Amino acid sequence: MSLSTAVQTSLFKPKNGGVTTSTTTTVIKHRFISFLIWQSILSTISLLLVKTLLLYPFRSKNSPSILHSLFSFLAFHVSLLLFSTSLFIISSPHRHKPGSPLDLLLTSVRLIFVHTDNPSLSPEARQAVKFSLSFALFLVVSALSGFVALISICWSSGAFHQTMPWRVVVVMLGFRGFLIGLPYGVYYLYKQRWVLQFPIVQRPLFFSFKMGLPSAFGQALKLSTAAYFFSSVVLFFLPDEYGSNFAIGKYIAQQIIFYIGTFLVFLCWELSHHLHQILHTKRFIFAPPKGSAAAETNPSEYLLAALEESTPKSLLQYLAYLDLCMVCERNVDTWRRAAFFEETGETYRRVISVCLRPLEQLALNLGAGLESSLGEKSAYLSDQLRSPTDRLGDSRLHESFNDFQLCAWCARIVASLTASSRKEDRFGVAQLSGNNTAVISTLLSALLVVETFMGKKTNIQSSHHLMGAAGIKWAQMGTASRDSAVGLSEKRRGSPIYMKAYAMADILRTSIYCIVSAFDDEMLNSAKAGHLEKDWISSSKVLYGTRELLSQKLRLFLDFRAC
Repeated sequence: MSLSTAVQTSLFKPKNGGVTTSTTTTVIKHRFISFLIWQSILSTISLLLVKTLLLYPFRSKNSPSILHSLFSFLAFHVSLLLFSTSLFIISSPHRHKPGSPLDLLLTSVRLIFVHTDNPSLSPEARQAVKFSLSFALFLVVSALSGFVALISICWSSGAFHQTMPWRVVVVMLGFRGFLIGLPYGVYYLYKQRWVLQFPIVQRPLFFSFKMGLPSAFGQALKLSTAAYFFSSVVLFFLPDEYGSNFAIGKYIAQQIIFYIGTFLVFLCWELSHHLHQILHTKRFIFAPPKGSAAAETNPSEYLLAALEESTPKSLLQYLAYLDLCMVCERNVDTWRRAAFFEETGETYRRVISVCLRPLEQLALNLGAGLESSLGEKSAYLSDQLRSPTDRLGDSRLHESFNDFQLCAWCARIVASLTASSRKEDRFGVAQLSGNNTAVISTLLSALLVVETFMGKKTNIQSSHHLMGAAGIKWAQMGTASRDSAVGLSEKRRGSPIYMKAYAMADILRTSIYCIVSAFDDEMLNSAKAGHLEKDWISSSKVLYGTRELLSQKLRLFLDFRAC
C-alpha cells in the first residue's frame, strides 16, 4: 500500500460519526516524515559521491577507523536532521511579519509577568512572538548545523588531522562552519524562502524534483564560493595558532577540501529546501475513496472540514483550497463537483462562503489602506513630508497581498463553480440562494480596488457622458492630482507588490469573463430590460465603490472591453 493510500485510509476513518481536525492533520505529519526519509537518502548519496569522487585523492595513508567514520557519518546526519526540522518549523504558505525586537521584548515580559488570559495580549502579538522565536531558532540551528557538518566532512582528511592538533582542527573548521551557517540562515530569512510556493502546474514528484536539481547545484556553487572567501577573510583575524604554518602543498589541499566540504553542506541544504517545497505543496485529495459508502452519502464533508475547522492560513487549509480549486476547474473529479450542487444547497453555500471570505478581506483591507494613503491631503504631500498615518497605510497595502495565493485560488473557484452551475446545477441552488450575485459583486469590488491601487481611476458619469453601452469613463483629474497619482503608480510599478497586484487583477478579470461567457445570454437580456443591476449585483452594501459603478463595470465585461 502506497504512502498516499495509507494516509487517505487513516484520514478518512470515521471518528464518532464525523471528521475532526486532528484526523485531517495526519497528512502534514506523514509528509514531514516522508520529507525526513527522502532527505536522509539524498544527503547520504551526496556524501558518498563527494567522498568517493572528490575527496578520495586527499585521503591519508592511515585511513580513519570504522568507528571514526561512523561517528562522522552520524554527526553529519544529525546536523541535517536539525536543519530540516527547523526548516519545517518556520515554513508557512502565508507571508507573515515577525515582531520587532522591542515588541518581542515587551510581549515576552507580559507573557512572563502577566496572566496569560490578560486581554492586552492579542493573538497577533502571540503570533509575532512565535514567529520571531522560530526565526531565531532557525538562525541558531543553521549555525550549529554548519559547525557540525563541516567538521564531520573535512576532519577525516589527512590534510587536517595529521598536521594539526584536534583542538585546532575543531576550532578552525567549526568556526568556518559557523560562518557559513549563520549567514545562510540570514539569507534564507531575508529572501523569504520559508514561504511555500505552490506550483502553477502540479507535476509528478520525481519530475518536479528533477527540474529543480540544476538550480540547487547552481545555488550551492554560488553560496559556497561566497562563503569560502568570507570565512577566509574572517579566519585571517584569528590567533596564529589557528593559521596555516605548514607547507604550501598541505595548505592548498586543505583549502580544496574545505571548499568541497562547504559545497556539500550547501548542496544538502538546497536539496532539503527543494524537497521540502515539493512534498509540502503537492496536492492532497480530501475525499473518501470513490465507490465507498462515504463517497455515496456526503463526499464533500472531509473537504469542508479541512476548510472550515483547520487553523486559518495553515498549510492544511491551503492544501484544501488547492484541492477544491482543481476539482472545480478540471473534469476529472466531476462526481465531487456534482456533490456541491446537492438538493438542499447547504454544501454549495458553505463552499462559496469559505471562498468569498478571503476576497472580501482583500477588498476591505486594500480599500482601507488606500483611504489612508491616498486621501485628499496625502495626494499633495511629497515622500519627505508624509505623515506616519500615510506610512502605515502603505504597510497595510503591502500586507493586503500576503494572501495572494489564497485569493487567486478563491477567485478561480467561485468563477468555475458559478459557470458550471449553469449546466450542472439541476436544482438551481446557485441562483436561488443568491450566491451568483454575491460572487459577481465580490469579484467586481476586488477588481476595482486592485485597479485603483495600480493607478486606474474610474468615475461614474452622467447619461450624456456615457461611453457606449458600458457607461464608464476615466476620471478627469486636476493637474496636481493627476501628477501625484501617476507618480505614485510609477513608484509602485517596478516593485514586487505591483507585480502581485497586476497578476491579481488579471486573475479577477479572467474569473469574471468566465462567468460572463457562461451567462452571456441571460446578462444581455437583463441589460436590455434594465434589470442587470438588480439581477447580478448584490442589494447589500458593496465592499468597494458603489452599485452603479459595479453595474457599469459589468457592462464593460459584457462588451468584452474590460482590460
